[in-house]
Amino acid sequence: MRFIVPARYHGWRLDHFISARIPRLSRNRVQQMLRLQARWSGQILKPAQRVFFGQQIELLRPAPVEPEVPRDFDVLYEDEYLMAIDKPAGLPVHATARFLRNTLTALLRERYPANTPTLCHRLDRETSGVMMLARDKSAEIALKADFFHRRVSKCYIAICWGDPGESGVIDSPISEDSQSGIRIKMRTGAGGQPACTRYRRLERRGDYSLVEAVPLSGRQHQIRVHLASVGAPIVGDKIYGPDPHCLLRYLDEGWSDELGELLELPRHALHAARIGFTHPISGERISLEAPLASELQAFWRALAG
Repeated sequence: MRFIVPARYHGWRLDHFISARIPRLSRNRVQQMLRLQARWSGQILKPAQRVFFGQQIELLRPAPVEPEVPRDFDVLYEDEYLMAIDKPAGLPVHATARFLRNTLTALLRERYPANTPTLCHRLDRETSGVMMLARDKSAEIALKADFFHRRVSKCYIAICWGDPGESGVIDSPISEDSQSGIRIKMRTGAGGQPACTRYRRLERRGDYSLVEAVPLSGRQHQIRVHLASVGAPIVGDKIYGPDPHCLLRYLDEGWSDELGELLELPRHALHAARIGFTHPISGERISLEAPLASELQAFWRALAG
């Protein structure tokens, strides 16, 4: 992590400066980080040293231990050209800063070393449900083109706080939320890319709604940010839920009882339930479904009692 000292922090102690720049961290956590080392021009800095305007400080943090993830998935469909799986929540699709070996792509290489299936689209790490893979290059090219041109139908199930209404269409542009401090966070409003989601409420239980959502466009976090924009954020969502700092706290401290009270679920309650596509080789229209993830079924059942 690198910081350039603004004029207003000139003369501050290093530990106070870091606390001001990363307010979610406790003083003890900052002190621990500084002991791991803060450097300027190759020199190691101490917590009590004074910083000066324009100084570039490099803060080194230990590489995190790669978290454990679910490593099993059900195969929903398979032929010589295609495969569809039911991805569990918690399994990232691609390598990231936190995940290298514990990803779906790595698992596929382990399980099918001779002819590794390739991903035709993606799901967020915490989203469960249907994912399409290709086992043949021509099928991969054709199916990816169908995803790109919106010829593949997708339907999601979400458990939401609040009520978005009986049914409707959310037609609101989506863009990066550059003011949030979270690189992957999106927002709705003018100036974004066109985005449209059709939804209907399947059931209500107290202050919660079971919602079917169909994305008519393909923007990052589309269903999550759209439902939050109409007052029905998805249960367990660390970015668009009740506290915008939940994700950062989770990344720094892991899951906690306090986060559990806020979010109610350790994953966001979004599930890719159905997908419909034309087989790129046979031309047959195929519809596949993944049952609602067991932890989401249990959460929804508990609301009835």
